[in-house]
Order: sequence, then structure tokens, then C-alpha cells
Amino acid sequence: MALLWPITILLVIIGLLFAAERRWPEKVNRIEENFIAVLMALITIVSFVQVIARYGFNTGWSGALEFTRILFAWLILFGMSFGIKHGMHLGVDAFIRLLPRPLFRGVAIFGAFCAFLYAFMLLHAGWLVLFGADVNANWRQSGAIGYWTFMYDRGTGLDDLRWPEFIQAMTGTQERVQRWIAYLMLPVGLSLLAFRSLQGMFDIIAGHRDLLIAGHEAEELVAENKDILKD
Repeated sequence: MALLWPITILLVIIGLLFAAERRWPEKVNRIEENFIAVLMALITIVSFVQVIARYGFNTGWSGALEFTRILFAWLILFGMSFGIKHGMHLGVDAFIRLLPRPLFRGVAIFGAFCAFLYAFMLLHAGWLVLFGADVNANWRQSGAIGYWTFMYDRGTGLDDLRWPEFIQAMTGTQERVQRWIAYLMLPVGLSLLAFRSLQGMFDIIAGHRDLLIAGHEAEELVAENKDILKD
């Protein structure tokens, strides 16, 4: 029961995303692109300022490394689903391209399902009960949702990242930023990965795309655009 409310929230988020994407596909895509751009910009700016402060003024922000590390994790976790949505993940498809079309399609569907299964297994560890594990007794065996819920319930703080003093004074919160805030993208990112993998699988079944990965298509894109800078 402890995991019921975060699972419900994740399902609502995925449902709202699905509905919004059907109504405003370009806007949703732009929001995703802007989110990734903001993460990359923050990583770059914080790292640059930290280098200048450290080597130019012998000072710096003690939480900069942890902050950029968290942002980089967010970038990876969110970028996984974005890459599947747009077929950006590189893969080797030389062998399966030689298969007959029906078999190739079956392998592509299986690959998409495996991507979904991978995300689902990391997201919720209920499948471990098949091997005798008690997922309710040990939070380490409860998957990303259980791990995040454990951190949320206990409010454990990060090592170096701290709230500004004015926020502490206004809200009365603890000094250190809570880990559940930093780890929020873990269940969200894996949920998006599962959703995009499932979405990609149905697109393959419907004939809207060939694969989740960019393999043979990447070679064609390189060939088509190799002289673009000359123009």
C-alpha cells in the first residue's frame, strides 16, 4: 500500500502526457526539447562559473559538483525516453535487416517490448517475489519507486547541496536539500522510458516506424547531409 500513491501519480502523469501529445504534439515536443536544453545549459553555466571562481578567486560553491551530477543524471534519465521517441538511440541492425520482412518486424516488436520490460523491471521490483524476495520488507528490493518512496518518507538530505538561507527562513525546511527531490527523475524517467517503449512497439505494429533505434537510417542521414556545410 505504501507504493500505491506514487504509482498512481506516475500513471496520471503518463495519462496526461498521452492526452496532451495527441492534442498538441508539437507543443509537447517543444517542451521536452526545452527541458533538455535547460538542463544542459545549467550544467554548462554552473561548471563554467565554478571553474572561474575556483581558479580565479580561490572560492566556489561547495554544492556545485553534486548539483551538476544530479542534473546530468536527470539529463540521462529524461533523455532515454526522448531518444526512443525520436529514434535517436544508435543500434546495430545489419543482421536483422537481412531477415525476411515478417521476421524483421517480429524482431523489432520484440526489441521494443524488451526495452519496456527493462524499464518496468527497474521501476517496480514486484517480479522479485518470483525468486522468494519480500519487496515490502526491504526497500533495496523494491525498485525505483520503492527507493524514491523510502527517501521521501525519511526526508534524508543530500551530502553537499543546501537550501539558501532565505528559503530555510521562509519555509522552516531542513538545511540540506532532500534526496527525494534530487531522485524524483528516477521513477519519472523510467516511467517515461516504459511509456515511450510501449508507444514505439505499437507504432511498429501499426507500421509507422521500423525500429526503436537509429541504425541503417543513421547511415542514410549521414550520406544525405555530408555536404550540407559546403552549401
